[in-house]
Amino acid sequence: MIYSIDVQVTAPVTDTEIADRVATAIANIFPGAEPEQQHGEVVAEAHSLDHFSELLHRQEILDTARGEFFGNRRGDTFSFDLKKQAAFEGVVNFAVGNPDELGDIHVRVRVEQPSVEEFVDHIAPPTEEGKPVTQDDFE
Repeated sequence: MIYSIDVQVTAPVTDTEIADRVATAIANIFPGAEPEQQHGEVVAEAHSLDHFSELLHRQEILDTARGEFFGNRRGDTFSFDLKKQAAFEGVVNFAVGNPDELGDIHVRVRVEQPSVEEFVDHIAPPTEEGKPVTQDDFE
């Protein structure tokens, strides 16, 4: 299966932050992205979530991720926010509730191929008793 996605990542940079550290936080989670500083924020674009998916599996937060993705879905797009400090450490920590005072990393994923459901199943498969369940398990 060939996946065709566009990932837009933005994060505000406050006066008390170092833009390079925010860029590093983004690159730690999305290594294929090339963060650039623009008018008080860092922006990046990526076309793969493979490393992000590996982190979700390693941290065993697939169910949480699926909830975030499907809870913030609009048509062929889903979005989510991540905590900057955790991302700087290479850890996925979804930002829920009130935004951090320094702002969060906002990620918007538009899926061209296949469907959003199929793509989410690819990066964060459903689980059973905490273990990923693949399509092969149903056959």
